[in-house]
Amino acid sequence: MEWSLERMREWVAGGMQSVRECEGGALGTVLCLALLFIWYCYRMGCEQTGSALRGGGYTPEARGSALPSGGLAPDLSSRLAAPKICQARGGASSGGGSSEEELNGFAYCQSPECFRCAQPAEGFNQRLYQSLQEYAKRYTWAGMGRVHKGVRAQGRSLPCSRPSIQKPEVFFLPDLPSAPFFSREAQKHDVELLERSFAALLTEFECVYRLPLARPNSPLPLGWKVNSTPRGHWWTFYLVNQGTPMALNARRCPRAWRVLGQLRTFIANNVFGNACFSVLSPGAIISEHYGPTNVRLRCHLGLKVPSSCELVVGGEPQCWSEGSCLLFDDSFLHTAFHEGSSEGGPRVVFMVDLWHPNVAAAERQALDYIFTPGR
Repeated sequence: MEWSLERMREWVAGGMQSVRECEGGALGTVLCLALLFIWYCYRMGCEQTGSALRGGGYTPEARGSALPSGGLAPDLSSRLAAPKICQARGGASSGGGSSEEELNGFAYCQSPECFRCAQPAEGFNQRLYQSLQEYAKRYTWAGMGRVHKGVRAQGRSLPCSRPSIQKPEVFFLPDLPSAPFFSREAQKHDVELLERSFAALLTEFECVYRLPLARPNSPLPLGWKVNSTPRGHWWTFYLVNQGTPMALNARRCPRAWRVLGQLRTFIANNVFGNACFSVLSPGAIISEHYGPTNVRLRCHLGLKVPSSCELVVGGEPQCWSEGSCLLFDDSFLHTAFHEGSSEGGPRVVFMVDLWHPNVAAAERQALDYIFTPGR
């Protein structure tokens, strides 16, 4: 049958006439067609929503909701089946063996899927490219130029050819402005929100921090993790670890969890996103290392900052300040140390990973898709 504007007009006119004449058959047909159209739109909407959320339950909409009192948020419960992810490279085990302790990072990571510990190989590069192609088929190639270039460059000599001061270990997005430290204006809304939440975050930290952490060879309280250091002690309490919510820890820190839900640029849906309390004991030093990617900025909100504590990124030193945020690109070579006395106590920061301001929204969505935890 040949379609034309005139034929469509005739059909519409005929339908209108049939309705006016109250012809039951024509009216029923119109109603059936309308119902079929509504059903089709509903099904298409459900399929689009399901594919958009395949990166996990911790979505921007879910982040905006409060954690229910006395229970897990629905998005947290849905993520508990995610594969075990280590908390930090070289982290030491605290001796626990239960599934809860493993879920909170108490064991060495042996998984080849761990983005922080596994070295990228040819198979990994192929999976990245296949994931990008799958994303483009579902959505679009528009705006994917830098992401495509970065994925294609995986496995080549490009990381070795970059200056040694900046070597992201997993993924490098090309043509992205870079510097060791960034102005607070780069993520003004989130920086100001974190600083306004200083008192609440400090109070919640003190609720989960326990004295055994200050004594050598003492067992760690539930939820805490010890990381390897050449000197001193470095402990972390994760709320989100490599894109995976730590449900038990989140339940114990409902106010911190709500703050994360209010951040506009928190990396919540891929393996490059983390949020934790980070504690350095007096005399501790963190070995120089590179972060996994340049698509994020690491934000440190100072909670407790004794004297003689310093963060060095790309050879540039900065000092934390209580109640203030430091924004830096951890794909640069960086280290931290606490050379203060034991009387001053530990250095404590609340750490969150935010999107680099020059990563476009379309690129963020694609990176969430191809770097989904457990993919």
